[in-house]
Amino acid sequence: MKLFVPKERDPAETRVAASPDTVKKLAGKGIEIVVESGAGEHSRIPDEAFAEAGAKIGGNADAGAADVVLKVRRPNAEELSTYKKGALVIASMDPYGRDDEVKAMADAGILAFAMEFMPRITRAQVMDVLSSQANLSGYRAVIDAAHEFDRAFPMMMTAAGTVPAARVFVMGAGVAGLQAIATAKRLGAVVTATDVRPAAKEQVESLGGKFVAVEDEEFKAAETAGGYAKEMSKEYQAKQADLVASHIAKQDIVITTALIPGRPAPRLVSKEMVQSMKPGSILVDLAVERGGNVEGSAPGEIVSVGPVKIIGHINVPGRVASSASLLYAKNLMAFLETMIDKDSGELKIDFDDQLVKATLLTRDGKVVHPNFAPAEEEKKEASGGGA
Repeated sequence: MKLFVPKERDPAETRVAASPDTVKKLAGKGIEIVVESGAGEHSRIPDEAFAEAGAKIGGNADAGAADVVLKVRRPNAEELSTYKKGALVIASMDPYGRDDEVKAMADAGILAFAMEFMPRITRAQVMDVLSSQANLSGYRAVIDAAHEFDRAFPMMMTAAGTVPAARVFVMGAGVAGLQAIATAKRLGAVVTATDVRPAAKEQVESLGGKFVAVEDEEFKAAETAGGYAKEMSKEYQAKQADLVASHIAKQDIVITTALIPGRPAPRLVSKEMVQSMKPGSILVDLAVERGGNVEGSAPGEIVSVGPVKIIGHINVPGRVASSASLLYAKNLMAFLETMIDKDSGELKIDFDDQLVKATLLTRDGKVVHPNFAPAEEEKKEASGGGA
């Protein structure tokens, strides 16, 4: 079996889909691995490290011979043209709202697996790219805020006077939010947090944060079976906005992390809330690439709204590229191992496996994932291609 790890084509992507550790383990299974030269450059993994682990260093032309391609981001049209039909391509596909790109993968004849669709079950915890990368995003959000904040985080008592602790409010207590809470607490801040999921209250308090939320009947039922936050009603959003508006005005730093799979990011902080904050306050919008939780945030920019800054960095896990790549590579390797026959070392995909069914986007020239296949069939019928 041949495996290829390319250098990411998106200029904003600093991560790589393999590490020396995963290369060594996969090579030990008899897999022939080729890593494109420079693939790990931005993650501080030189070609020599991959070579020492058992990989060959090659170029983009090596993609055509690969049975498996491991990537960080969805392949573009140029990359797809180099893959052979039937090749497995495993990556974070970001398929929502990308119907043309998903169809292009089907037309290329590849088996495209979207790692972000990995079910949240015990067996798949080691494959959960959303958690591994969000964890680092939450950490980096606090570090970025501290960098822009012109005051100290912890309370400091000195002979010259007392420096008060920074007040940090985290909106959304999923993986990213909980790590942001933990990081801000380590730096000595006074931390509060909010979330629409009832289970989050205990988690926030276990990390030393104070929970802020409208705890009505809708709040008590606001979590999917998969552990994700549900989209709340307009009425609840209004009540929650009223509660947090006065709270935000007292904060030094606000970090927003609210994302709903397949939907635009919910607007949590209005322009009026931003303007109510104290001079020198900081907002970090981790949902900026999905439309943003903060009104006025801009992807890839730090925006000044009067004396307040809104940080909208994109690809936040990539800002901790070395750590992010190591975790992401382990996620991919763990998933790939479930599709390798233990005796022969060859690919053996069980298409009835829960993990495969949840993540497989395209197969045999068709879009097969239930979230996207119906839309594909409707397009065919509309164009006269239906039966």
